[in-house]
This record gives sequence, C-alpha cells and structure tokens, in this order.
Amino acid sequence: MYLSREEERMLSGEEGFAVQKAMELLTALGEVFGAERMVKIESAQIAGVSYGNIGDAGLEFLEDWAGLGGRVRVKSTLNPAGMDLDKWQEMGVEESYYQRQMRILKAFEKMGVEITCTCTPYLVGNRPRPGAHIAWSESSAVVFANSVLGAKTNREGGPSALAAAITGRTPCYGLHLNNNREPTAIVNVEARLKTTFDFSLLGYTVGRILGSGIPYFKGLTGVNLDRLKIMSAALAASGGIAMFRIGKRRREGDKIEKICVDRRELEISRERLSAEGKPDLACIGCPHCSLEELADLARVVRGKKVKKGCALWVWTSREVHNEARDRGYVRAIESAGGKIFTDTCMVVCPLEKSGYSHMISNSCKAVHYVPSTSGLRATVSEMYLLLESVMEG
Repeated sequence: MYLSREEERMLSGEEGFAVQKAMELLTALGEVFGAERMVKIESAQIAGVSYGNIGDAGLEFLEDWAGLGGRVRVKSTLNPAGMDLDKWQEMGVEESYYQRQMRILKAFEKMGVEITCTCTPYLVGNRPRPGAHIAWSESSAVVFANSVLGAKTNREGGPSALAAAITGRTPCYGLHLNNNREPTAIVNVEARLKTTFDFSLLGYTVGRILGSGIPYFKGLTGVNLDRLKIMSAALAASGGIAMFRIGKRRREGDKIEKICVDRRELEISRERLSAEGKPDLACIGCPHCSLEELADLARVVRGKKVKKGCALWVWTSREVHNEARDRGYVRAIESAGGKIFTDTCMVVCPLEKSGYSHMISNSCKAVHYVPSTSGLRATVSEMYLLLESVMEG
C-alpha cells in the first residue's frame, strides 16, 4: 500500500508512539481489504464508548492511548455512553459503573474528542459535506452519512475510527471508492408508508431479505429526515447494509437483483420483532430523537399521564435536549410523567437495572438488540399505539 511521506513518518514513529500505533492499525486494516492508499478524512465518529460494551479492557486501551499522547487531528465525536451523565442514578446505574464510564469519557476528552455521546452526530454539528471522506462507526449514522448526506465511509470499528481520528487518515477501500457505491439490488416499495414506524419496518425488512449490498428504493414516497434516520438504523440492524440509494439511478440498464416489499412483508417483520405480554416500558429515540420528534411527542402526550407501574423513557442528544427544553417540549413530556435521558440509549445502557421487564418501541433497531443486551422482552409498534400501552387520558 502506497504511503505518502507524512504517512511514512507517522508509521516510523517520528510523530509519536500513539500516532505510530494508530497508523500500524490502519495499514494492517488496509492490507487486509486491499487498499492501495490512504485517504484524508474530514471527521470521525467513534463507537466503543459504553463501559457496558468495552469493559475494563477497553477502558485500559483508551487510557493507554491517551497517556501515550494520542490526539485527534479532525473533528471527532462520540457514540452514546452507557448512562445519562447527570441522571445515571435514576437509571439504576451503580457507582462503580459510573466511575468507570467517566474514566472512559475523560480518556476521550484528553485526546481531543468532543463528548457528544450521540448516535446522530449530524444533528449536533458533525455534518460532513457531500463527497467528504469520513471515518464513522455507529451503524445507523454510517448508513445515513453515505445515503442521505452523500459522504463516504465504511462501517468502522471503535479502534479503527479512533486511529483514523488520530492520524487524519483511513484506508481507501469499500465505500470510499465510487465504483463500490452503485446499487446491487432494486427494492420496489409496494406498501404504502404512512408513518415513521413504517420506514423503520421497511428498513428492517430489506435488511432481513437482502442481508448485504446497496439497495435502490423505487417508489419510496413521504421521505423526510427523521424517516430516513430510523430506516437507516433498521437497515443496519437486520443486515450488513451500510448504504442505500433513492432518487434517479445512474445506470437504468443494470441486471441486478429485484425484490418487492408489500404490506405483508412488513407485517412479517413486525411479528418477528414482537414478544407476547404487556409492555411496561415505552422507549422512543433510537436513533436519538430530533427536535421535531420531541415537539411531536410533546404535543401527543399533552393532557395524558403515564400509568402506574409503567414508564415512558425518551432518548436524545444533550444539544437537542437543551433546545427542546428552551421551547417547552421537555416540560410537556415530563409533566405527563415521561423521562428524557441524554448521552445514552436503550441499547447501550444497563436497561436491566430499570426494574421493567418488557420494552415497547417504534424502533426496529432497538427491539432487535434490547433482548440480547439487557434481557428484556421487546415489542415493536407505531408510536401512537405504544403510547396507549403505557399512558392514560
């Protein structure tokens, strides 16, 4: 693999041990995937933040790299942590977990990473321009960046995204190459999509059927940012999909796989994701809620109250929360008995400590992962129906 003079200096250790180790990781990765060169990146989004996911070994790795002088060279943001940094006790998080989680964040902060703790970095200032090379690792954000924003990134692991941030480089292979960004399957959308939940079902269904590749959606209507956000998350959860296409295709004559998705296929996904029993915990915000979603939720819950023995937990970034607070949305949701958490989400926090046993959500990604990450039963449903299950009035 060709390296520039600056990259050779990084690899030889002339720019410090941490940079050398980062470049060693990236060159090894590039050789595995047949990259011919490195490409400069404009931003990084780093996973491997929750203590519950990376444990003591991951904590030691991050503190070692920070101690060796590792510093990021590009705008770098973080995936959700394992708890709300302020309301961690309300989530049932133990003191020992809190202390280790804070050490993780301090290590990242020492390296110059912004402590954003969100899966939607494009809503809090890390929004790459079309065509920009980036190194992102949150699966839903990767799909959104490639497909909606027009940036170029592979689905990085936490260590490789951090290494890319420290060097400002990533191996040029996969979705960094234009030839690898063409559709591999056509998805004829025959189901009428009415809600954000329908888009989540569509993404999960396509990922379930295709498994991998780049789907081109034909007949997709009613598109907006929040619907593409939740569809991106579902595509990545049920399959290894990191990009989709909408709009006009470049090569109409390609002979590629074609599938049809009708209402029956969406219903199959819904049934597969739904457990028996009565939910007692409603979770909204996977990916993190936008300001518009919080405004809509505040309107819907006004005049209602959470039922005794149930809970409504909402998840968003700290930046969006603060703006929602200023506009009165947070007060409206909390007045109805809901709780809004930042910095974390239902997938990476120790949800088993909540005291609830059955989660219901409008996010197929959340329902796909929660049974394995926390042991709770889970059901997927339209937002208005899931609110009915835990609220009265």
